[in-house]
Amino acid sequence: MPRRGLPLQARTRWLLLGVSLLLSLVLLTYLLECAPPPDSSPALPGPAGELVGKEYYQALLQEQEERYQNRAASLKRQIGQLKQELQDMSEKLKALQDKKGLAGGGTREQEPNDLLEYLHSQIDKAEVGTGARLPSEYAVVPFESFTATKVYQLETGLTRHPEEKPVRKDRRDELSEVIEAGLEVINNPEEEEEEEGQDEEQRLTYTDVDFVEGLYRTERDKGTQYELFYHKEGVAGFRQVTLFRPFGPLMRVRSSTLEATGTILNIIVPLAGRTEAFAQFMRNFREVCILQDKLVHLTVVYFGQEGLTEVKIILETVASEASFSNYTLVPVDEEFSRGRGLDIGARAWKKGDVLMFFCDVDIYFTAEFLNTCRLNARPNKRVFYPVVFSLYNPAIVYGNLEIAPPMEQQLAHKKDAGFWRDFGFGMTCQYRTDFLNIGGFDLEVKGWGVEDVHLYRKYLHSDLIAVRTPVAGLFHLWHEKQCADELTPEQYRMCIQSKAMNEASHSHLGMLVFREEIESHLRKQAFQTHSNSKPAE
Repeated sequence: MPRRGLPLQARTRWLLLGVSLLLSLVLLTYLLECAPPPDSSPALPGPAGELVGKEYYQALLQEQEERYQNRAASLKRQIGQLKQELQDMSEKLKALQDKKGLAGGGTREQEPNDLLEYLHSQIDKAEVGTGARLPSEYAVVPFESFTATKVYQLETGLTRHPEEKPVRKDRRDELSEVIEAGLEVINNPEEEEEEEGQDEEQRLTYTDVDFVEGLYRTERDKGTQYELFYHKEGVAGFRQVTLFRPFGPLMRVRSSTLEATGTILNIIVPLAGRTEAFAQFMRNFREVCILQDKLVHLTVVYFGQEGLTEVKIILETVASEASFSNYTLVPVDEEFSRGRGLDIGARAWKKGDVLMFFCDVDIYFTAEFLNTCRLNARPNKRVFYPVVFSLYNPAIVYGNLEIAPPMEQQLAHKKDAGFWRDFGFGMTCQYRTDFLNIGGFDLEVKGWGVEDVHLYRKYLHSDLIAVRTPVAGLFHLWHEKQCADELTPEQYRMCIQSKAMNEASHSHLGMLVFREEIESHLRKQAFQTHSNSKPAE
């Protein structure tokens, strides 16, 4: 009997095979149509609606991949350090307990909190929450300041460069790890921080591009302290994170929000004569304080009558042109005393507590420095003593040029352009209540120099933290210095020392000292070259 189902099954198989081939063909055609030509870069919508090629997205993906790889490497390093430190500390604690057990005739099981207690005790010993009482300014451990790409350092080492850029790899890895750890603290707050903070702000996610600046210093017997500041565009306040590495893994100390952008800053300038320097100061003040910052009050304490009219005209001209009225001019018919002038300026403010910046007329500052001043001074907590970058004599630095470059181009952190003025304590940011409570300046001191150190020492002997660090946006402009005969021997020595250091770098001074030898050598070389070039007879 013939099986009629066989032809039907055969037709069915052929039909399925045809459908499969058709689907394969359609899929192949689709893939060929969707794939870009081998040598083409199809335009795709990019940032701000621009058309960019696939190279842009490949670079973006590569950048993200590198960022996550760096993050993973940082976490691995932290885990490795934590394991190693835990192992080392466990062995030390075990050895210590064994000794105690042998001495006491018994043993005690290790408590799990022993290590944490030890690490927290290191933080308590360090000058993190409360200022340590120090005998003098020589006992202060200064901070180094840094950004994402630069480190401003007092210890210049063999390079003698006041600014480290690019940052060497080991330090770059360390600071990158610290910045990432600060982001972890902000983006993953503890329960008590969530209750204290604002809900909307806590939901924001901060990234490494929001890092603004930081400070760090190492106390040799305790560990390394880090102060990190983050700011997100569109958010009014700054986020501050304090971390501490007690010769072990990083530990969280605190995280807080600082409303620095709304803090009024009273800049107090004592002055006698020097009207041209004051005109230059006011040009910088107008550009930075009036047009950019807009939350600054200027107090000028002027000694004597000579030049007072010119100072009034300069102030009134700037106030009229820039619609600025937040200034106070206090005439004083006395012999000039910087400490006396700053004390008068501080007491002239009648609106309660205020953040003050004690400034000189030959100081150039940036808008970024004003925020740095606000971030690092806290009422009844800490005072800020920035280290100024002092520029050398432009006539020596740019002596090989017909005309010195504009002032903005001279503001560079280079070893032949200037130096960190680490022996100067005149520029400081502190709150009025702290200044008055500490007793202010020693008004018995006349003239130049010593009154600043006396005030600094008062803070070192108190419970307030004195933050000492080089800052990028504060420059001391060169001017000829005169050391008066009326100064005491100590003041005169300090004045001469400052005058010598102000002129030029060691290399430039060496070129001046050995100028005759250099010229003699050049003449000999020229004569020898001329003799060798004569034709033989």
